[in-house]
Amino acid sequence: MASISVLGYGVVGTGIADLINKNKEKFKSITGEDLNISSILVRDKSKHEQKQNYHLITDNIEKVFNSPVDIIVEVMGGIHPAYDYVKKALKLKKHVVTANKDLIAEHGKELLDLAEANGVTLNFEASVGGGIPILKPLIECLSGNEIIGIKAILNGTTNFILSKMYSENASYEDALKLAQELGFAEANPDSDVLGYDAARKLSILSTIAYNKKINWKDLNLNGITSIDKIDFEYAKLNECTIKLLAVSKSQNNKVYGFVQPVMVRLDSYLSKLDDELNGIVIEGDAVGNVFFSGKGAGMLPTASSVFGDITDIIQNKNKKNIKFNADNAFIEKCWCDKSSWLVRIKTEDRLNTICTLSNNFKNCHIYTSNVTQANEVAAVIYEEYESTLKHTLEKFLDIPYINEIKKFMVL
Repeated sequence: MASISVLGYGVVGTGIADLINKNKEKFKSITGEDLNISSILVRDKSKHEQKQNYHLITDNIEKVFNSPVDIIVEVMGGIHPAYDYVKKALKLKKHVVTANKDLIAEHGKELLDLAEANGVTLNFEASVGGGIPILKPLIECLSGNEIIGIKAILNGTTNFILSKMYSENASYEDALKLAQELGFAEANPDSDVLGYDAARKLSILSTIAYNKKINWKDLNLNGITSIDKIDFEYAKLNECTIKLLAVSKSQNNKVYGFVQPVMVRLDSYLSKLDDELNGIVIEGDAVGNVFFSGKGAGMLPTASSVFGDITDIIQNKNKKNIKFNADNAFIEKCWCDKSSWLVRIKTEDRLNTICTLSNNFKNCHIYTSNVTQANEVAAVIYEEYESTLKHTLEKFLDIPYINEIKKFMVL
């Protein structure tokens, strides 16, 4: 019999318990073993008195550690106390499954090394894509490829907000409020809307893909809080929508990576993912582009990946853990490829600003439509390196009549 303890009994923990109870026969048919939940750890037992599995609930972590369980499933979230609990479980030679992207992004190498040293497995499929199976395909199915790049929508909250802004012409504030009312956004949404959540997930994917330690804090980050309705008007003029993309690339022994709002062409894979859906495009040198999509969060989608990790451990008890490289990669500050850019310039002198744009960028289209605001000039600049664009726009800000500049990559 395979016995597990679940740390955390919120949305995901509840989903795991439900999925295990539903699929016990299927689990046995796959692994040849019964699956049993030994205990469920919570902070306050009184809050769970009406739940189905109350007889399994404990608030005593030592009781969990001292029981003869095979696998600890950590779905508490956050770094502490999850880090201490996972570390102790591994030292006690218990396998661990976690959905905690914060934990893996910050301490993945240490914990994987500890698991390997103690002859147990640390699985974390749900930490990146929720219900999307991505880590196992990346590690195993694409092992014959050199991974060239990753483009992804990795945060359901921001994708929901941006979808409503595009399809319903909602303001950022109204779309965020709706997301909170429907449970897609936290009361404090900063981790999502500032790009931190997506950056942590991208760092895990990129660390595996390029065999280099990618620190999420080194990625170029820009959230969605400053996006307005006019940005979407320009996106529609260019047959695009706006998505918070998590993108990285390995080229000429350099790593490039960012999380930022991008104008995404409507004929691309990622433009078609709305609301809480996530999607990931992996580019390999042999296979080309492969696309994974599905629900990136939620009770049952996340529980689905956790259940898969539990099954994998029982089927492959001598499986080696993936290794995270200890060497930190330097993340280049500007994107490597020529791209098109949508630029909006707040100005007190439109005519001179138009002349300045035309003189500095020979390949650009300046908007004269009624979308353009009275104190603004907007243009699409074609096939320009970000480093060149950034340097030129920084000089523009030294011009007295130019007040503010906003730019979007167009992909």
